[in-house]
Amino acid sequence: MDGQPVRGADAGGAAPSYFLIESKGNWAGPGAGAFLLDAVALAEAGHRVRVYLVEDGVLSAVGSDVPEVERLAGAGAEILVDDFSAAQRALDAGRLSPHVKLAGMDTVAAALAEDDCRGVWH
Repeated sequence: MDGQPVRGADAGGAAPSYFLIESKGNWAGPGAGAFLLDAVALAEAGHRVRVYLVEDGVLSAVGSDVPEVERLAGAGAEILVDDFSAAQRALDAGRLSPHVKLAGMDTVAAALAEDDCRGVWH
């Protein structure tokens, strides 16, 4: 190892949780979709996963048949959409996937302050 203390599941404790923030829409290229599929893999591996869609990332939650959102929900991930970003794009809850819920930056701050929460921004 690199001299760092072992934490989380490696130390026999609880598995770390992940708070993944996606700011790019799926139309921005394969990176956004791949990032969401990484979140699926983490959830399927038994980790607590929360995905926060912000800025153009909220466009990934429009409609009811977005494959990445469906897979995330099926894997047990919590999918959050930034309320401010959605409002800027005239997206109300009725236009979003039924698998997502609107949330504010206070949710982000609280999640990232949790012990063993690993935040990743894309």
